[in-house]
Amino acid sequence: MSTLFFFGFMASLLISMALLPPLRASASRFHFLDIPDARKVHATPIAKIGGLAFGAGTFSAILMWTPKEEAVVGALIGGLVILAFGAWDDRVCLGYKAKFTGQFLAAGLAILIGDIRLHTLPFFGDSPLPFVVAMPLTVIFIIGVTNAINLADGLDGLAGGLSFLSFAAIGYLAYAGGDTVLTLLVLSLLGGLLGFLRFNTYPARIFMGDAGSQFLGFYLAIFSLILTDPARGPYSFLLTFLLLGLPLLDTIGVFTQRIMEKRSPFIADKNHLHHRLLSVGLSHREAVVLIYLIQFCLIGLAIVLRWYSDGVLLAAFLLAICSILAIFTLNVHITVAPYLRSTRHAFTQILSNVERHHWVSGVPIRALAVMTPCFLGISALWPALVPHDIAYVSIALAVALVATLRGLRPYIHIIVRVSLYVGTVAIMYLGALASHPMTHKPMNAYLIVLAILVALTIRFGEGHRFQATPLDYLMGFLALVIPTLPELHVGVVNMGLLTAKIIVLLFAIELLLHAFARRIVHLAYLALWIHLALAVRGLL
Repeated sequence: MSTLFFFGFMASLLISMALLPPLRASASRFHFLDIPDARKVHATPIAKIGGLAFGAGTFSAILMWTPKEEAVVGALIGGLVILAFGAWDDRVCLGYKAKFTGQFLAAGLAILIGDIRLHTLPFFGDSPLPFVVAMPLTVIFIIGVTNAINLADGLDGLAGGLSFLSFAAIGYLAYAGGDTVLTLLVLSLLGGLLGFLRFNTYPARIFMGDAGSQFLGFYLAIFSLILTDPARGPYSFLLTFLLLGLPLLDTIGVFTQRIMEKRSPFIADKNHLHHRLLSVGLSHREAVVLIYLIQFCLIGLAIVLRWYSDGVLLAAFLLAICSILAIFTLNVHITVAPYLRSTRHAFTQILSNVERHHWVSGVPIRALAVMTPCFLGISALWPALVPHDIAYVSIALAVALVATLRGLRPYIHIIVRVSLYVGTVAIMYLGALASHPMTHKPMNAYLIVLAILVALTIRFGEGHRFQATPLDYLMGFLALVIPTLPELHVGVVNMGLLTAKIIVLLFAIELLLHAFARRIVHLAYLALWIHLALAVRGLL
């Protein structure tokens, strides 16, 4: 099953990354452009076709690796409908009636085909909910969550990053509860979403569009319902409101304010939380990172309270609602911009003094250029047993690398990046299965050094070649937090610690790809060595 987790995530990631460049190039031709207006923060037209890329990656991975039980089939068909209507909306700007028709149709199909619905209500024990009651309540829930994510898509990387955190929490709870099918579904979506976020964080090169935001919202609702199905796991439905987190609370706050001001709750404005953070002086990057932190706190609360009673969960959610409503309804105007400017200036002065020392800007990236290839090159020889599926993937990537080196140079950057990503994840996972306990401490110490070098290079690298994004901060934070989560073991492998190690190595690879772009052939040979080693081990 762990191999299916690996392939589901990686297949979705690679398909999404491979589709994004051609989709972006064709966006103008097919009229998938987001034109700036008074409500939007970008100043130039940007392709809004990213949702189709991670949607295709998700569907492909689910079709290839996930068992086709009725809930999976219902989720697939409903997701295909929501993605199609979203793409139609991105192209021709549908009215709200057509949008709701698509959402209602997708929700209805998921319920009727997959039996994905509310089966019980909080505070009513195990009493089954009649279908005639469950159907409308479930439709309202799915449509509400779908539109909450759609409304949260206001800053670069915001809706995608918030959804990533919620999906990761759902996946963790599903895995901890023994639901391998839902875990596979979540990993298939997370891979495609992660591939997209690399292009979507500030400053975004591509948007997800309504197709993407509705797709994410729809599947957050669907996966939440599957997670809290009494027949599949032990979790209360009230837990989903904390897992959905800030998008849901922000929507409640905005709608409440509009109603109190006697305006239609469906008329768009610039009163969402991210708009308010920008208005008080936060930069785009600071606003997104702060919202990520709030979302992380909410889903962290959900994980901590997962075994508590419905009353405790409801109290926690009501407290979160009151906190958000206070921001929207108290009408307090506090100008923090001067304080932010003075703090930034002082911090910048400190960093400037540090940057004057040449070793801080030059030595870390040079050390990474030696230590990372050495580690990956030796680690490629470590796995004693390589599954045939991974060997075949390595053969395909090795052939692609040879073809690239022999003449397909325009594609060398994407082929090398994909090959190093796949190879790193494969050798780290397979190496963890084969490693001796005596090697754990030296390897961990080596990777801690790499992590320190990565942090120094990101902040003080020569010429700041690598511009850290909110996604980078999010991944770095997850690398610190994931190892502390319990119940993340596959056999003898601590998946939390392994994930943190992989994140560090992928950061190191990205830094090398940026700093040594003119020497990418050397990195291509490193990737070729890794995949030849895996292929030989897998076929012997």
